[in-house]
Amino acid sequence: MSVYRLDVKLAQKIVQRTMDIIDCNINIMDAKGRIIASGDADRIGEIHDGALLALSQGRIVDIHDAVTHSLHGVRPGINLPLRLDGQIIGVIGLTGEPTSLKEFGKLVCMTAEMMLEQARMSELLAQYTRLKEELILNLIHADGITPSINEWANRLKVNLSLPRVACIIEVDSGQFGLENTQAELKNLQQLLKEPERDNLVAILSLTELVILKPALNPYGRWDLPWHIERIKQLVSRMNKEASLNVRIALGHYFPDDPNNISLSFHTAKTTLQVGKSRFPNQRIYHYQDLVLPVLLNQLKDDWQKKELERPLKKLRIMDTNGVLLKTLSHWFENHMQSVATAKSLYIHRNTLEYRLNKICELTGLDLNRTDDRFLLYMALNVIG
Repeated sequence: MSVYRLDVKLAQKIVQRTMDIIDCNINIMDAKGRIIASGDADRIGEIHDGALLALSQGRIVDIHDAVTHSLHGVRPGINLPLRLDGQIIGVIGLTGEPTSLKEFGKLVCMTAEMMLEQARMSELLAQYTRLKEELILNLIHADGITPSINEWANRLKVNLSLPRVACIIEVDSGQFGLENTQAELKNLQQLLKEPERDNLVAILSLTELVILKPALNPYGRWDLPWHIERIKQLVSRMNKEASLNVRIALGHYFPDDPNNISLSFHTAKTTLQVGKSRFPNQRIYHYQDLVLPVLLNQLKDDWQKKELERPLKKLRIMDTNGVLLKTLSHWFENHMQSVATAKSLYIHRNTLEYRLNKICELTGLDLNRTDDRFLLYMALNVIG
C-alpha cells in the first residue's frame, strides 16, 4: 500500500482550526520532517529534528529547554506521530511546556488524524466518481463492451449485464450563466443518484448530463409509457428542488445489439437535436415520437441534402407567405386525409385541392405517386 502524502493546504487548515481552540503554536511536519504548515509562517520549510526523532522512533517526543540547543529547528514542546491506517505519515508539534501539553497533544493528534481520514475518504470517493464517469463516457462512445471495459466496470462494481437505455438532460445555460450552470449540473447529478435506482450519471458538456437508466420496468419489460411517466416525475422533482429549466431526451432501447448503450445514446442525442428544432416549446422528447426525422437527420450533412432540397426550392421561392408549405405539412400530419387536413386549416376542400395541385406544379412532383409523396415528406423532415 502506498504511503499517504500530507496535503499542504489540509495541513494548514488543521493548524488554523487547532490554534482557534488552544493557545499555542502548532506545526505539522511531513514524512521527511519538513515543516509544511505552522502558525508561524517563518518556520515553514525548515527541517524539524524533533519530528525526525518522532518519525524514526514512532513515539511521542518531548522537547525540553535543556535539549533545544542540541537539536536543529526546534523549540520546547511536544511532537506526536500522525498515523493513517497504522502508517506514520507525518508529525504534529505543539510549542510550549511539554508536561502541560501532553494531554492536549493527544487530543489534537486524534483530531488531526480524524480530519486526515475524512479528507482521504473524500478523495477516494471523488476518485471513484471520476473513474465511474470515465467508464460511462467510454460506454456511450465504444463499439460494444470490450474486455478492458468489463474489467473496469467489475472493479467499480458496475453491473453491465443490466439492460439500459440512454437519457440526456440539457440545462438552459441562459438561466444561470455558464459558470453557475456547472454547479447546477453537479447538484443535478447528485439528485439523479438519490434515491438509489442504479442510474449511471455523467456530465457530458458544460450544459448536458447523460443517464444510463435501467431499461426494464419492475416486471422485467420494456415499457415506454412507464419511462415517460418517470421522466415527468423527475422534472417535477427538479422543479421543486433545483428550479432548473431543462430539456430531456430519451433514446431507443436496443435489447439484442452488443452495441446497445452507444446506440441508445446516439438516438437520445439526435432526438434532443431534432426535438429542439421541431418543437422548441416542448421539454420532453423521446425517440419513438420522432423516429423518422431522427433517422433522416444524418442526411443533413451529406450530398443527399442538396438533392432533397431541389423540389422545395421553387416552392419556397413562389410561396412567399408560406401558405403552401403550411398546407403540405398539415396534409402529412393528417395522414394525407383531405377532410381532416381542410378542417385543421379551416379551409374548404376545394381550396385544399387547389393548393395541393399548385404544390405539384411548383415542385414537379405528383402527390398521387407514393415515391413523390415520400420524397416531399423526407424533404420537409430533413430540411424543415
